[in-house]
Amino acid sequence: MLYDSYVKAFNESDIDLLLSIHHEEFEATFHSTGKVMKKADMQAADTIAWMKSMSTDKSRCLYENDDILVIHQFVTYGSGDTDAVMSVFPKKDGLIWRAESGATPMPT
Repeated sequence: MLYDSYVKAFNESDIDLLLSIHHEEFEATFHSTGKVMKKADMQAADTIAWMKSMSTDKSRCLYENDDILVIHQFVTYGSGDTDAVMSVFPKKDGLIWRAESGATPMPT
C-alpha cells in the first residue's frame, strides 16, 4: 500500500519517492486560492523546499484500500504553525490520483 511510502517520502524529503507514488494525471486543488497543482508542478524547487521546511508528527493511516488512502497527521510548517491535517487521496492504477485535505490550526 502507499501509506508507508508517503510517510517515508515526507520524513526523508524524498521527492523522487513522492513522485513515484503519484499518478501521471495527479491533481490537487487548493481551495484557498483555486490553484491546481499537477504532478509536474511537484518537481519544482519550491515544492522540495516546502517539503524540507515542514515536519509531520503522529501520522496515521485511517484507511487504505485499492481505491483510496485516508491519512491524519499533525504538520508543523516553517513558520512554526501547527495544523491537524486530514488528507484523502483517491487512487487510480494503484497510485495517488487526487488530493483533498482539511486543516485545523492547533493552539501554540
